[in-house]
Amino acid sequence: MAEIKLDATVRTEFGKGAARRTRRANLVPGVVYGHGAEPVHINLPGHELLLALRTANVLIGLEIDGKDALVIPKAVQRNALKGNIEHVDLLTVKRGEKVNVEIAVHAEGDLAPGANLLEFVQNTLLVEAEATHIPESVTVSVAGLDAGASILAKDIELPKGATLAGDEDAIVLQVVAAQAEEPAADAEATEDAAAEA
Repeated sequence: MAEIKLDATVRTEFGKGAARRTRRANLVPGVVYGHGAEPVHINLPGHELLLALRTANVLIGLEIDGKDALVIPKAVQRNALKGNIEHVDLLTVKRGEKVNVEIAVHAEGDLAPGANLLEFVQNTLLVEAEATHIPESVTVSVAGLDAGASILAKDIELPKGATLAGDEDAIVLQVVAAQAEEPAADAEATEDAAAEA
């Protein structure tokens, strides 16, 4: 995974008013923490941060007032209506260090013939990987699976260098039979009985 470079400045003003002024200047308030160090409150360039966060578990090289820090996003708060980023929490990592992150699960292939549906019980999988080699996602083949089949976390082949960090017996995907619709005649009878009551 490529490292994205961003310049940040230390934030000295706090509170709602300061946060509004920061956002009006197209900056995003954030905090960098980890490795037992004191949290550092920063401002990040809004547009560049938005582009960087399009990649899940992106590795960001920050320059904060002349000092370098390697971070990954831990929590991103977005405006519910506009979708823009309001605040970001960043975790300091070191090269070679292992971190626990959630990666997206994708399915490929066609289910067995019939009216079956694929249900994602979990959209992500918790894995441990080196901070500089975090996989973006994992793909699972569901080809030929029939109703009642399920795929557990331990059944998923992880990318090289990643190990499962969550419950290995957790169901990630399952195939369910489509629910039959209630016949129209029965629905009308129910409506007639309700009208008479």
